[in-house]
Amino acid sequence: MKRLSLLFVFVIALIPATAFAHFVFIQPSDNMFFDREKSEITLDVSFGHHFSQSLMDMEKPVQFGVLADGEKTDLLDTLKEVKVSDKRTYLAKYKINRPGDHVFFVKDTPYWEPALDKFLLHYSKTVVHAFGLQTGWDTMVGFPMEIRPLTRPYGLWTGNVFQGQVIWNGKPLAGAKVKATYDNEGLAVKASHKPYRIQVLQTDENGVFTYAMPRAGWWGFVALTEDGTKVKSANGKVRPVINNCLIWVMVKDMK
Repeated sequence: MKRLSLLFVFVIALIPATAFAHFVFIQPSDNMFFDREKSEITLDVSFGHHFSQSLMDMEKPVQFGVLADGEKTDLLDTLKEVKVSDKRTYLAKYKINRPGDHVFFVKDTPYWEPALDKFLLHYSKTVVHAFGLQTGWDTMVGFPMEIRPLTRPYGLWTGNVFQGQVIWNGKPLAGAKVKATYDNEGLAVKASHKPYRIQVLQTDENGVFTYAMPRAGWWGFVALTEDGTKVKSANGKVRPVINNCLIWVMVKDMK
């Protein structure tokens, strides 16, 4: 299913490792543009399980925008609700007019996770390159929790190493669990056991993780932690919020 074409790496800091694997992602129609006459991008924003290729219903995001040349643009009103397999997802179109790297980002509405008895709050982003000017790919959106790419997150070949630094309240998050899973489009990859579905890493003392991507497609990296924030659930109970930040990366085979 193209709607869930991302691989995620989960960095879990102040909470134990868990089995849930559904996240918000932004999937652009392409992550590099070189022709100004063909530079309209389509962005797919959705929520679900990625290895199993199953969507979940998604509330409209709280924030959706783009950061380019140091300037943020609010694109929330451009999101259009689209039903896929009877689940709410969102599409947006954006015309890229300036050279340089564009960081598209989204903050979702907190999602209630019954298995954890907590809410999940996602901060997601992906980088799209335009017209040959390779600047801005490491610019931070400014979320409370965010992954700073240390590897340029586009123009990647299968087998390349990706490094990212997890930043939490302005500081590196050291010793965090890192989990990786693949956008298993078409269920092409068969996992005989659960450990093959998610790869487990750990950040170093500088909050840095490293992963070599063995297969072409979308890969993602996500970090999670708690800060004591609580919100009210539908039944009136007040529960903690797990902050969850993500970055999506496209990898292609060398031909």
